[in-house]
Amino acid sequence: MEVINATDMVAGYTMGTEPSGRESLVVVVKGTFTLPHDGTVARLHEEQVPLIMADTFTGAPGLTAPLDEADFAPHKRLCDVLLTGSAYAPEGRPALRVPVGLRVGDWHKSFAVVGQRRWELGMFNVKVTPPLPFVTKPISYDTAFGGCNQYHDDPALHAAFTLNPVGRGWHKQAQSRFVDGAPLPETEELNRPVRVPDGDYMPMSLGPVGRGWDGRRPLAGTYDQDWIDHTFPFLPSDFNEAFYQAAPMDQQMPYPSGGEEVVLLNLTSRGRSVFRLPALDVPVVFFRKDGARHETLAVADTIVLRPGEDLLTLTWRARIALKKDMFEIPQVLVGRMPRGWWRARELGKEWYPSLGDLVLNKRGAVLDGAS
Repeated sequence: MEVINATDMVAGYTMGTEPSGRESLVVVVKGTFTLPHDGTVARLHEEQVPLIMADTFTGAPGLTAPLDEADFAPHKRLCDVLLTGSAYAPEGRPALRVPVGLRVGDWHKSFAVVGQRRWELGMFNVKVTPPLPFVTKPISYDTAFGGCNQYHDDPALHAAFTLNPVGRGWHKQAQSRFVDGAPLPETEELNRPVRVPDGDYMPMSLGPVGRGWDGRRPLAGTYDQDWIDHTFPFLPSDFNEAFYQAAPMDQQMPYPSGGEEVVLLNLTSRGRSVFRLPALDVPVVFFRKDGARHETLAVADTIVLRPGEDLLTLTWRARIALKKDMFEIPQVLVGRMPRGWWRARELGKEWYPSLGDLVLNKRGAVLDGAS
């Protein structure tokens, strides 16, 4: 299949499958934009970040926080808002605790970033040591509340905080030899600081959540013996497409239409940064083998901010249900082509953007024939 990309962004395609077994062709368009800080609209960057082909992590896959998720989700019902970056103390002065916040249009999220702390065994209970001051600190699920307890001699007592098994600070067994001196999380809810090691605090970060974590895993459906016997290799009937959302539920918003104001608080060295999302239409035309065509507008369903690099990526997605297989769609157009291209296509002729391109093509053909 041929993808004609008439945008200045990158584009690709994949296959999607519904629990019913029906397949769809999914087109993904990703744009990289310069992140301004003066309230203006983000503009297309001269270098475009390529599509991400597989999930990446901060360290060992599955044992550390997800960093970027593959761009080829078949469908997203809502828009994921994700950020990879750090917290900055106001005016560059060392601080013990810094509130950070992100707002996109009417959606917003905020929490606190805290200096390094440890659990300390007191006379009657476990205490929290005072935080150390910091100027800048990375934000990640690696340092959010959570973790795995696999240090007990009895494997039956091993456990994990399934909302964030890669984090720190959570301890099911509050025995002194396991807890004393262990690090606390470096992020926490604004009005609910971490005070006990076996609490049910929400992990606070702005990146993607793991596919196998509790906030997401149940959406994948049931894979039991009945599924093996009667449904494999198709998705289970209780599969929920919300599984494809890489962001936690509190970082999902309706599809943006463009122009929304974005505000970052203490997520850059400027303290407060403001800009607007670009307002772009991304038309997609699916050409069927029988000559029919289906025209649609891709929806923006993933926003990824990288303030430390002054970059923003927006990902648009469009899909079409297939009657049989992908071969029924020989060509897809992403973006807009001039009338001449459409006319040439109707006549079955080759289209050239300019007379110069035509001359160069003919000259090349002549030289190839002479050789």
